[in-house]
Amino acid sequence: MNLLISNNSKEDLDLDQIEAMAYKTIEEVLRVEDFTSHVEVSLTLVDKDEIHALNRDYRGVDRPTDVLSFPMDDEIFPGEEDVDLILGDIVICLDIAKAQAEEYGHSLDRELSYLICHSTLHLLGYDHMEDDEKAIMRGKEKEIMKNLGVFK
Repeated sequence: MNLLISNNSKEDLDLDQIEAMAYKTIEEVLRVEDFTSHVEVSLTLVDKDEIHALNRDYRGVDRPTDVLSFPMDDEIFPGEEDVDLILGDIVICLDIAKAQAEEYGHSLDRELSYLICHSTLHLLGYDHMEDDEKAIMRGKEKEIMKNLGVFK
C-alpha cells in the first residue's frame, strides 16, 4: 500500500506516528475485506475552516464535519494483483477529531484510527444512508477496531 499523508492543519504533529497508525488501520480494513490489490490512499489533516469549505463545496452541507471521503472510482475490482488502485482521499478535521476524542474519553490516536477506518470503508463503497447499510458498515467498523485492539 502507498499512503500519502499531509498536514494542512496548524498543529505540529508527529506525522511518522500518525502514518504508522493510519497504515495499520487501512491495512486491517483491506485484510477484513479480503482486498489484495496494491492500493494508494491519501490522508490529509485539516482545520475546521478547510473541512467546512470542502463539506460545503463538495457535499452542499454548510458546516464542518469530522471526516470526508473522496473515492477515486465507483467500481473497484479487488484481487487484481498487478494493478495499482488509487482508492481515493481521506480528509480529517484535526480540531473535530480532538474534540471527539475528549468527548468520548479516548486518545486522539484511537479517534483518528476510527475515522480512517470509517473513511476507508467509504472508499471501498460502503455507506450508511439507509438503516441496513448503516448496520453493515457499523459491524465492519466494530470488527476492524476490535482487531486493532482499540474498540471500546
